[in-house]
Amino acid sequence: MSQVEHETRTQPTVADPVPLGLGALAVTMFLFSAKNAGWTDGTDAWLGYALAFGGLVQLLAGMWEFRNRDVFWATAFSSYGAFWLGLGLYVVLLSGIAGPAEQGNDLGWIMVAFAIFTSYLVLWSTQVNQAVLAVFVTFEATLIILFIGNLTTTETTVRIGGYIGVLTALCAWYTSAATLLNAMLGRPALQLGEPVFRDLLPR
Repeated sequence: MSQVEHETRTQPTVADPVPLGLGALAVTMFLFSAKNAGWTDGTDAWLGYALAFGGLVQLLAGMWEFRNRDVFWATAFSSYGAFWLGLGLYVVLLSGIAGPAEQGNDLGWIMVAFAIFTSYLVLWSTQVNQAVLAVFVTFEATLIILFIGNLTTTETTVRIGGYIGVLTALCAWYTSAATLLNAMLGRPALQLGEPVFRDLLPR
């Protein structure tokens, strides 16, 4: 096999969708968390972006990662794209039917289900880099706090979940920006950190 053929076969078939997927997560999480934190005067400004950017675009990023054979990001982006789509559809179709207690119960169980899913992505993100680990740790904390706040219908707890969600968005924005710039320059211009536990998974 020639060097050209080898490089063609080993290069990703599409551009790295990680900056796009993380950017979609960051924007949607920020808008959603600003509402939870009580910063916005409107009602559901986050909703359209949950369906279009956090949902559809992140799902597309996951599909492109399947083509790139990156199982971690393919699983993460596809699942969180579905998370935002499902959450958006719930608000559009069902939240007006349920009362505050029932809606809080529904949202609480949605959050805990994705907190369980996110828990093992936190573990496996230790194999990627420290910036990615920060995204998933803060996302996990956001989901857990929102689970508690919604299930107990405690506004203060939901607000705390909103603040942690904003931190999640900031971590995702930085990781998106760093990954994008590093890919454009072909060198590590912005630091992402080394994997935390290199030997967690058997080789």
